[in-house]
Amino acid sequence: MGFLARQAVALVASVALAQPQESPVIRVDVRLVRMLVTVKDWNGHLVGNLDKSQFHVFDNGVEQEVAVFERTTAQPLSIALLMDTSGSIAKDLRQAIASVKRFLGALLKDGNPADEVKLFSFNYDVQEHTGFTRSIPQIERRLTPLKAEAGTSLYDAIWFAGRSLEHREGRHVIVIVSDGGNTTSSRSYHEALEAAHRADAPIYSLLLMPITNDAGRNIGGENALTSLAQSTGGRMFAPTIGAELDQALSDILRDLRTQYLIGYYPKNVPRTRERFHRVRIDMARPELRASTRSGYYGEADLSQ
Repeated sequence: MGFLARQAVALVASVALAQPQESPVIRVDVRLVRMLVTVKDWNGHLVGNLDKSQFHVFDNGVEQEVAVFERTTAQPLSIALLMDTSGSIAKDLRQAIASVKRFLGALLKDGNPADEVKLFSFNYDVQEHTGFTRSIPQIERRLTPLKAEAGTSLYDAIWFAGRSLEHREGRHVIVIVSDGGNTTSSRSYHEALEAAHRADAPIYSLLLMPITNDAGRNIGGENALTSLAQSTGGRMFAPTIGAELDQALSDILRDLRTQYLIGYYPKNVPRTRERFHRVRIDMARPELRASTRSGYYGEADLSQ
């Protein structure tokens, strides 16, 4: 190395030593955890007039500060509607479609003008029939010709629905009309559940039972729909076809219009090996019960 080159290297080194040393930057992925919350009293009546002070939120056992609170939230609603078209519900499909059409009419004619629905059907395959839309005729045109055949890819359908909802603005909901059977999915129950959690989407399950006696019932499918609904903060219904199904869909609509939106930025959450953070909401008034999702997947701010 020549004299000038050695001088240049020495100069660069002296300048570098003279510069103040920066502390390492620690980047923490902190995201707003959003929960749709339904509150009922001991008699099962919806309660929609509470203020923020009535809600105590815990993340892995640590109480959190509520950063977002909306009562009877006006945020637009995106619904992924999943219609089971497997062979096992063939005898009930036409009446189920009629009830769903009435539900969509009530949903989209009132409420937020930005509410939208996306229609999926699933048997051995999952089909996406519409984008998110408010057009009732468009959805009905795709609902009417649906036919029941072959197996059931329930978990695949939930996974696709979750992915489609994940980056939508506003509130997200998955509504499933099915007998709960799962025979042909490539994805597992846990993958479907994680997709719903990542989409912040409660699952409302409408269980159609083509066989109601104990010898022929699909108990495993029923339990799966029940646990999916409970874990995500939704509800599971087991109506008979016709008037009871209409009433169950009306109950879902009433829930969606009497929800609280609660959000917080996780702080001081203890480190665990699990990716899943368990969340609970305690009510200040003991006669009230809050229903919401059981937790979320992701990293929280672990700084003290």
